[in-house]
Amino acid sequence: MKLVSLVFILVTSFSFAQNGKSEVLSQKDFKEQISSKKVQLIDVRTPEEFNNGHIKNAKNINYNSADFKKQIDKLDKSKAVYVYCQAGGRSASAAKVLIQMGFTKVFDLKGGYGKWTE
Repeated sequence: MKLVSLVFILVTSFSFAQNGKSEVLSQKDFKEQISSKKVQLIDVRTPEEFNNGHIKNAKNINYNSADFKKQIDKLDKSKAVYVYCQAGGRSASAAKVLIQMGFTKVFDLKGGYGKWTE
């Protein structure tokens, strides 16, 4: 299973380098990837939303905060970043910002935290 995940990551990493886009993952694939290794997992919701529940080991970087880009710039651009919000809108926007800032491996949770907790 780890080999399959590694091959998937390598193939998608090449794809990102080619098209400069993030990839939206199903809840199953997102969960599999974030649990198989230590990753940069970013919850882009407000602190209030984050405090009401979040995915284990997620870091809260509020997409709507004035220092969003400054906080994102502290992340390792050579490693994959997994983002989510409540329903998928803010994380899709955040993923675009990450790509524009030079991140090449950005994964977005389809349906956001709302679908994660269903």
